Formats: sequence, C-alpha cells, structure tokens
Amino acid sequence: MLDRLDAAKSQFGSREHRELPRLLEAIGARRFPGAAALVRFHEALLFFRAYPPNREVLRATDELLGSFATRIERLGKAGRDLSPFEEPDVSGIAGTAFSAIFSYDVARWLAANRSSEVDIDWEACDPALLGPLLMRLNPVYAEDGLVEANIPYREWFRASKRGRGSDLRWLMAAMVRRQIAPELFEHARLALRWNLGNSAVTRTNVRLPDSRPIFYHDGPLIRRSAVSLAAELESVPRRFEKLSRRRGQAMLDLFRATSATRYRELHGFTYGDPAHMLRVELGRGVEFYVAGVPPAHRLPLRAYHAGMFFKNAVPIGYIECLTIFDRIEVGFNLYYTFREGETAWLYARLLSVFRHLLGVSCFAVDPYQLGLHNDEAIDSGAFWFYRKLGFRPANPRVAKLLEREEATLRADPTYRTPAARLRRLAAGWMLYEMPLTRSGDWDRFEIRRVAMRVEQPPFPARMERAKRAALESVYVRQLQRELQLRRSVIRLGSERSRDPALR
Repeated sequence: MLDRLDAAKSQFGSREHRELPRLLEAIGARRFPGAAALVRFHEALLFFRAYPPNREVLRATDELLGSFATRIERLGKAGRDLSPFEEPDVSGIAGTAFSAIFSYDVARWLAANRSSEVDIDWEACDPALLGPLLMRLNPVYAEDGLVEANIPYREWFRASKRGRGSDLRWLMAAMVRRQIAPELFEHARLALRWNLGNSAVTRTNVRLPDSRPIFYHDGPLIRRSAVSLAAELESVPRRFEKLSRRRGQAMLDLFRATSATRYRELHGFTYGDPAHMLRVELGRGVEFYVAGVPPAHRLPLRAYHAGMFFKNAVPIGYIECLTIFDRIEVGFNLYYTFREGETAWLYARLLSVFRHLLGVSCFAVDPYQLGLHNDEAIDSGAFWFYRKLGFRPANPRVAKLLEREEATLRADPTYRTPAARLRRLAAGWMLYEMPLTRSGDWDRFEIRRVAMRVEQPPFPARMERAKRAALESVYVRQLQRELQLRRSVIRLGSERSRDPALR
C-alpha cells in the first residue's frame, strides 16, 4: 500500500488519484511495525498535504498527520527502536526527539523560545571540552582545572548552577550576565536534546500562521520540460508586500525552528532583519518570504538575502542568495520530501523574484550545488536539472566535456551519465545570462580572489563615523581597480535595488 501511495505522486489527474482517499484510510487504519514504514507514510502524507488533489485528500492528510505523536508513543511503549527518527533526513516528526550541536546564537534562541523542550544532552557531550567555559562560570574551578588529571566536569557545572530550571536556560543567562564570550560555548560543543512532543514547530505540524485559499492539483503537475526560465525572468514583476517588524520577527522564528528541527542553521535565518521582510505570492499555492540581514551581520562585499517558501502553508524549502552588481549566486534547497513536485517551475519563479527585486541579470550556481563534495546532488543528477533550464558551464574544460556528453545523449536517448562523470561536470560554476548580458563577463570571477586583494583596514574596530566613511571609500577604490569598474556602475548597482536594506 505504501508503494501505491508513493506511485501516486506521479499520477496527478489520473484514475488512481480518485482512489487516493480510500488508500489513505486503509493505510491509516494499520498499526505500523517499525520506524521505517512509519517514516515513509509520514513523508507521503506531507507531500500530499502540500500538493492535495482535492478537499477530501487535504482533510485526510491533516487528520492522519495529527495522529503521529500517538503512533510514535505506541511504538516506544512496544519497545521498538526509535533512533531512525533522529536521522537528519527525517528528523522533526511529531512525538520524536533528537540531539544536535547548535551555534551559540541558535542555542540562546532555543533557550528563550523552547526552554520546556530543549536542554543539554549530557550523555552526548564530551565533558573535557567544558574546562574553559567552567573557568568563567566558576573561578574556583581553577582549583581542579589547573592541576588535577581526573576532573568531574559535570559536577562542577552542577556546583556552579544556581536555582532550578533547565541547564541550558541557566547557562545562557549566566553567559549574558557575566559577559562570557560565545566562543567558549562553541568550544564546549554541547549537544542539545530536543523533545519535540506534538508541538507546532515539528515537521508534522508546522504551517504558516495565516490561512489562505488552498490550491488543489486536480490535473498533472508542471514538469521541467514545460518550464521556460527565459519566459519567467521576462515576466511582469510580482507585487511585494512588506511585513511589519512584528510579523517579520514571527516569520524569522518560524524559519529558525523549521531549520533547527532538520539539524540546519542558515546565516539569514539566525541573523535575519525582521524590519525588512518581504512576502510575495508565486502562484499555485506558493508563498515566498525573503529578508536581508542588518548592518552588523552583512558581508563585506556581497549583498545577502535568504528566504523560505511554502506550498499550501507547508514549508517546502529555502533559498540563499549572494549578490554583487548584476551577478547573483543562488543556493536553492528543496526539502527531500517535496522533490517529486513542481521543482523546475518553483525554481524559475524564485529566480524571477530576485531578478525584479535586485535588478540582476546573471545567475550563478556554485559547484557544491552541482555535486562537488555533495553525493546527494550527484544521486539526484542536479547538474542536468540546471543544464536543462539553460545554465552553461563557466569552466572551458567542463564545457568541452559537456559537448561530448550531450552528443552521446543525442545518439542514445537511453544513456545515463555515470556518477564519476557527473563529478567531473560539477567541477566549476554554471551560469545563466539574460538576453543583452554580455556572455563571459563573469566566467572567471570568484569573490574570494577579490576579497583577498583588499588591504587590511587601517583603522581600529571602534571607529568614528568619519573614519568609517573613509574606510568605505578605500574599499570602493580598491574594488574599482580590481574589477576595472567605473564609480557610476557601482552607484547604479545599489540604486537599482528595490530592497531598502541594500540601498
């Protein structure tokens, strides 16, 4: 029955879909013997919650997803192994728990917002790494720390703690109160245990807070062959809605929780700017929220934006973009559960958003996204996803290899590129240039080569406003020399942006 349910993901608009409500009811009535089958059922339900063919399926998926905390509890009481629910690809299901190491800023956010669910997992920690942090938490610790060989680190932590409550929340408060450097927390590599329960931030339950009309897929999904990236980029700009600071902060909290349950952190979610959060509807039930970062967390050279997209209120992925002049580097991540949906259409719509938001005309995909040191991208054939949308290799050697590979494909349509060759094709950047953009201008560009040529700033960290302005002028002159660009071009790049934070 699970095989039939998985097969239904590619049968939209067919007779099989009319049988989907009865199939869901039949599977839902079963008692699952272990984690593997229950995970499969969960992921299929989430997919059809995001891509419902009709109201009956939508109602069934919501009801069945609501039963998962009970199903997990039943497995645990039966003595089944629940550790498969902690794997990174599936973590975050209602009724489960997992341990992970987070950065100081995310750990502090978890302590403030999920304190009843998250605490230090001492069994998963290396206590020997606690020493430098304990020295600041309790100066008397030096009595042991400087001379003894066998130190009871955890007992010292207990002796240092004051009051009740979670260890994590006390530690975060103590670090702020005593102005302890975050680097000491990072050095300790404290694992945090998150008991998710049936909370609203689980992958099972998380939804956009504002209800909107559901888009029902009563016909076939849009396949890659039907998507024209050129047409999407030339389409009429979509309307951007600027959120209030309060709503922007709520969305950032949702982004952080959604990422953390998947063992992930993103610079733009940890340090996003709630005052400059934009919302745009992409159509077909998709909403996209995007923001920059405040001045304290911006990059020295590139503009940074990150966002999350939702399908019928379900978070299905995120995007991270780095922009310099008319070139934008795009990091696109669609959660594994939804990769059998309308991926190419969604990607093209997202690029169109950034085209109109930032005025860019050259889109770049870094080698990691294509498969460099990324087996998941190799397995999914990511290189061909971008190639068939119109991207080209910037590396001449990769371009020559691609010519031979495409000739082989034309001669034998059944041919499939082996993994070893996909790794060679992923050895360089891929670019997509809009019409009237001079091809080749960005082929050899790498931001780190420019950054390494910029001299060290001649001023101390705490500088007056006049000195800061002078430093910025130095950077601009150096960039002009390196990139051989006129000052008017640099000014134009910022003025064309519709993002107030970037301006």
